[in-house]
Amino acid sequence: MITVNLYYKGVNGSARAFAEEMEKSGIAADIRKEPGNLRYQYFQPLDDPETVLLIDSWTDQAAIDAHHVSPMMTRLAALREKYDLHMTVERFVSEDLGADEKYIRK
Repeated sequence: MITVNLYYKGVNGSARAFAEEMEKSGIAADIRKEPGNLRYQYFQPLDDPETVLLIDSWTDQAAIDAHHVSPMMTRLAALREKYDLHMTVERFVSEDLGADEKYIRK
């Protein structure tokens, strides 16, 4: 699994307005239906109201590559421009929890 954390930064509530429009317009729901998407969820840090975090997880790089050329990306890019958002990105590749599994309360 590959997880990408995208931090959308705006001003005057634009990052939150972007995330809300992504949800209300159905773009986020369409992305969640794409083959290989495991998670597509927005969060807002309590200490930074001008940032929204997207946690975006995929089965593999091929699924991400297909997403990047999908019609949803064109719509998403237009909304980023509309709200004048800037981004930083972190990327993680998951592995078996191994010995850490015993510390996870389920």
